[in-house]
Amino acid sequence: MTRTVSSPRRTVFVLILAQAVLGSQMPMLFTIAGLAGQSLASNICFATMPISMIVIGSMCAATPISSVMQRYGRRAGFWIGTAGGALGGLIGAIALYYSSFPLFLFGSFCTGLYMSAQGFYRFAAADTADEAFRPKAISYVMAGGLAAAIIGPQMVKATNGMVPSGDATVSAFMGAYIFVFLLNAVGSLIFLFINIPAPATPAADAPEARSRLELLKTPRIAVAMICGMVSYALMNLVMTSTPLAVVGCGYTTNYAADVVTGHVLAMFIPSFFTGHLIAHFGVEKIVGAGLVILAAAGVVALNDVELKNFFIALVLLGIGWNFGFIGATAMLTSAHGPQDRGRVQGMNDLFVFGGVTMASLASGGLMNCSGGDPVQGWTAVNLAMIPFLALAGTALTWLMMRPKDPLPAT
Repeated sequence: MTRTVSSPRRTVFVLILAQAVLGSQMPMLFTIAGLAGQSLASNICFATMPISMIVIGSMCAATPISSVMQRYGRRAGFWIGTAGGALGGLIGAIALYYSSFPLFLFGSFCTGLYMSAQGFYRFAAADTADEAFRPKAISYVMAGGLAAAIIGPQMVKATNGMVPSGDATVSAFMGAYIFVFLLNAVGSLIFLFINIPAPATPAADAPEARSRLELLKTPRIAVAMICGMVSYALMNLVMTSTPLAVVGCGYTTNYAADVVTGHVLAMFIPSFFTGHLIAHFGVEKIVGAGLVILAAAGVVALNDVELKNFFIALVLLGIGWNFGFIGATAMLTSAHGPQDRGRVQGMNDLFVFGGVTMASLASGGLMNCSGGDPVQGWTAVNLAMIPFLALAGTALTWLMMRPKDPLPAT
């Protein structure tokens, strides 16, 4: 018996819940992975390599998971994600116990499967929504990250010392990885309450799916991918280095967790109204505002390394990411029909997380190995934003100045 397809609003509700509960592992891991890596790595230049491996795993999984969803439906892909998240948490805990940096990196790579699947929550929200509700559906699902922003960093504090050990690294971080394993194992049950099947077999007279090259030659798709990639990569570049910078400038790990909390709150609180802003002002203007706010974050960060500067810069970074990334997602979903869904979305997340991978790899090197102290490293991280903001800004301006393309056939 075929189950009834979930209604748009039920779909959004379940995805908000998944974003809030399962999504809490990402701010949690991004807070501690670099610090744990710094303790395990033989060279501190590789401190952020665990975060890079999460993103590399996500990048590698994007196209296969998208293909699975295109063939078997969204739920299958989401369960692959929770399986990867559970495996990553378990391997991470074992690696900490044995002080094995290579094993820790492998566990981080497995976690990337969850990160990739989570990235498709926003697309799943758009699947059953009409044109008017689609930007709001995407925005509401992203707003679920608000709860994740609170739960994740607080779990860093709650699990610190949960596993008694004479090894400070094990005591500080192993409990968090055990929690991540349990979170994925239990949280996977959420997807029993959602049903978004694979796209129906197209009719004989339906528009044919375009090749990847044809899709990339579509101006609106290309610019959406560039802006989404830049928004996410720059957010990751700065956020990855933030705990290292905060602790390196003399503040405690708890202060670093608080800064990350402020940042992730700023990433998701605007989601309650970003969709409405897109509907009112147009997606291009909201993406442009996001790029400007990202630039403002860099200016504040470069001004000083007082705790208030970290908080303000990371809050601006979160808001800029929200406008830029949600706007780019809405732009992308309006630029293709259902026949191109799997190919476009998989290719988009491959590029987005490819950019994020490069950013996270560069982040540790810039932070720890580009200057004589943490202040110089933090300066290098924020200066690195400039050329990429220029690229995205130029692409968006070009798109806004050219004649609008017709909507894709459905």
